[in-house]
Amino acid sequence: MLKCDIWQVALKVMVALFVVAVPVFLVSSSVTWAINDSGIYNSGFEKYTISLYTGIIDADLHQAGADIRHYFNSGDEPLRVRTHVFGDERDIFNQRETTHMRDVKELIRGVYLFAGASMTYILAVAIGGFAGFGRSFTVKLGRFLLWGGLLTLGLLVVFGVLAVVGFDSLFLLFHQLSFSNDFWQLDPSKDYLIIMFPLGFWLDATMRVVATSVISAICLSGVSGSYLLYRSWAVSKTPGEGHPARNT
Repeated sequence: MLKCDIWQVALKVMVALFVVAVPVFLVSSSVTWAINDSGIYNSGFEKYTISLYTGIIDADLHQAGADIRHYFNSGDEPLRVRTHVFGDERDIFNQRETTHMRDVKELIRGVYLFAGASMTYILAVAIGGFAGFGRSFTVKLGRFLLWGGLLTLGLLVVFGVLAVVGFDSLFLLFHQLSFSNDFWQLDPSKDYLIIMFPLGFWLDATMRVVATSVISAICLSGVSGSYLLYRSWAVSKTPGEGHPARNT
């Protein structure tokens, strides 16, 4: 009896972790995409007229964004972005900024790790479930994915409302929780990380991540929910698999 109880608890924990892994994967993969999408950088530079404020022409800003993305995905240290500012060639990031970017790189590596680990766990449970239960596991997997998709939507609705109402406070809290030093406290009058990537840029990028994650969660929930409804309908129409017939 005790072994049976332990097994039941283990199964419930496994399912709970699976459901949580779904939003972790959807959000972290969306963040990964945003970090590496040149369009987000370039559209932000154009929207906030960064060339006007920095003296860096658009082509050089695009290259600076590419250099930053390369830095995030390489072992290069420290970050070095050299470009023309009002015609003069120079390194645009000072030591304080490059030290902060090293911390940002570590945070991004953590996002990559969460994306990979959550995807691996989801696949492992799916493979293990089909190996142990066969095709009958499809319904259980559908339920788990539906719950994960709905959890994702619920969390993102709450986060989206908070971001729209007070993104500046949320952004500040993120930095306070994510970094153990104060190198992220930069001067917007001279530090190019702040000038190139103003608060509005981060709000736009965050909303893009939220939108991508929401669309993914809606698709996942819609497909899973539709399959479960179809299975329920199919079972009800199959003789002997619906509700037991009443004695007459």
